[in-house]
Amino acid sequence: MNVKKEGAKMKKVLIYTMEGKKMCFLHALMNAKQLKEKGYQVKVLLEGQSVTLPKELVAENNPLFQGLKEDGTIVGVCLACSKTLGVFEDNEKLGLAMIDDMYGHAGVGKYMEEGYEVLIF
Repeated sequence: MNVKKEGAKMKKVLIYTMEGKKMCFLHALMNAKQLKEKGYQVKVLLEGQSVTLPKELVAENNPLFQGLKEDGTIVGVCLACSKTLGVFEDNEKLGLAMIDDMYGHAGVGKYMEEGYEVLIF
């Protein structure tokens, strides 16, 4: 399928995950993968309860999570939520970037300024 474009620019999508429910999170990741396959520039940012899921997905050797982490699609996790929810050390050991650009939390402002459309899961 053709790459989606806005004018001459590639379409950019930020998938901002909030839910701690694994099924919801996996659907966010499936959407990320599908959009990438269609030529979109996609980033995934974990906020809220979703920061608790990486350890579980790595333990399961989930290929979808692993692939998106390794190719840089997953850009990081919320620092404040990782600390509050007790998964800071786990996420740090997994090599996930800690994002704190919005009052200690991971914000969407930077991505909106860069032309990303934000989808919240």
